[in-house]
Amino acid sequence: MRRLLPLIGPALVAGVAYLDPGNVASNISAGAKYGFLLLWVVVLGNLIAWLVQYLSAKLGIVTGKSLPELIGQRINNSWARRAFWVQAELVAMATDLAEILGGAIALYLLFGLPLIWGGLITGALSLGLLSLHRRAGGKFFERIIIGLLIVIALGFGIGVIVSPPNPGDVAAGLIPGFDGLTSVLLAASILGATVMPHAVYAHSGLTRDRFGQVAAGARRREVLRATRWDVTIALIVAGAVNIAILVVGASLRGGSGVDDIFSAYASIALALGSTIAIFFGIALLASGLASTSVGAYAGGEIMSGLLNIRVPLLWRRVISLIPAIVILAIGLNPLLVLIMSQVVLSFGIPFALIPLISFTRSRALMGDAANARVTTILGSIAAGLIIVLNVALIVMLLSGTSL
Repeated sequence: MRRLLPLIGPALVAGVAYLDPGNVASNISAGAKYGFLLLWVVVLGNLIAWLVQYLSAKLGIVTGKSLPELIGQRINNSWARRAFWVQAELVAMATDLAEILGGAIALYLLFGLPLIWGGLITGALSLGLLSLHRRAGGKFFERIIIGLLIVIALGFGIGVIVSPPNPGDVAAGLIPGFDGLTSVLLAASILGATVMPHAVYAHSGLTRDRFGQVAAGARRREVLRATRWDVTIALIVAGAVNIAILVVGASLRGGSGVDDIFSAYASIALALGSTIAIFFGIALLASGLASTSVGAYAGGEIMSGLLNIRVPLLWRRVISLIPAIVILAIGLNPLLVLIMSQVVLSFGIPFALIPLISFTRSRALMGDAANARVTTILGSIAAGLIIVLNVALIVMLLSGTSL
């Protein structure tokens, strides 16, 4: 364990994607509307995420390349490669939009700042984090993100400590079931947002940056073993926090309507006290900061891997901040923007998962670290399930069905 502990870190950074403001909105809404009914969906989503994130990390370790780099090398047609980059870049921008919006909402809830100023401050703080990444190196950046992850866990988890759930209700929520069309929609949104394309792209790059290409042998086995621990710890933390958010939402059931994060904050203050609500707001701010920093890293990896163009992360941060600030300035509905950003992410999921499974099953590319048959089957089932649920979610949203 002493040998493995220093190797842990990349998955905890990538795992921040599972605790972004979009996840917060989905889980607290599910809890407020249906209590513990959809708890099993959160658990299932984390199990699927474990497999996908491990495959992404393994790809970076074995090949010494990120998923975008390998995709860029396999697409010979320059126009096709640019087209793939466009959809991946749109996914990264949609992710960034949601994270900046989450930070802006948190600053509004905590300090009453107008959303546009909150967006600018969130963007400036994330610029500072990325500057630390550039100056102090990837390992220091990992420590900062892990620190924010601890803040997120404490901020969202304290509500469960103050008002613990009934164990019988929790056990009942682990039995799969639905209650009407809206519960199916919420389940699809929880599962569909679990595997975010930018997290898949980023994790392979993070392990490549940390370990480089690790040759076959005892060292590779040790690194892969540490990676399994890393992914397990990251997903246990993310899963526990998402469960805590749903439990806090369930404590609001039967009260006034919880239609978005604003009303959820007010309901938490009313039901659990203003102190718990402040912790919730702090955790939401940490969620936005951590997620947007990882999203900017993923965007840089996508561009350099697919187009062989490296733009400094700080410049990418400034450029990607512009759409978020414009949307906040014109006053669009924050909940609508969050939903539409998740729809854009849904379109990008197949483009990340299908190549990932294809690469990691290739013995020519992965050698003795290639997927076992059962791993490929499980990965294909997981990818297919998420893709189907996301398509269903998109169709339902476009048909006007309300969440």
